[in-house]
Amino acid sequence: MAFLFLGEWMMDVRVAQADDIARVDALLARAYPRLLKADYAPSVMVTALPIISRARPELVSCGTFYVVEKGDQLFGAGGWTRRGDPAGFAGGDATVGDIRHVVTDDRHVRRGVGRALMGHILAQARAGGVRRMMCWSTLTAVPFYTAMGFDVLGPKDVTLKGGVVFPSVEMQQML
Repeated sequence: MAFLFLGEWMMDVRVAQADDIARVDALLARAYPRLLKADYAPSVMVTALPIISRARPELVSCGTFYVVEKGDQLFGAGGWTRRGDPAGFAGGDATVGDIRHVVTDDRHVRRGVGRALMGHILAQARAGGVRRMMCWSTLTAVPFYTAMGFDVLGPKDVTLKGGVVFPSVEMQQML
């Protein structure tokens, strides 16, 4: 477990466990509709939210997914996988990682939670030998990832379950 200092707050960041799935689900279900609605059409929100607002059990318990909490309150979650890992995207380059399902509680954005979590994720990936980190950002999160040092590669439509198309932006950062 590590500690994040955010102003006068001290929060814990730890590797997520299988028993965190319900809490991460609740965070995604609460935050995504509020955070994404300004950048996505209602038709996209209606079809995509039920899919993207669910934590993937294999991802949450993969060992490189983290939760940020203080006491019993969850402030953020997210992680990374190495290309070719079972929870990761297709491919097999061990020096390439993918950012996975990063979210900050919508009631606590712009307070350093996301920045601290992303700093932890990138440090852990770098320590694990990752040299290039890829990200499929929501339209909403592009300014955040840009501020964290990611470069925009271009638009990327992600096809979700049931053929739902979700507009995103492919980004990368050399570590």
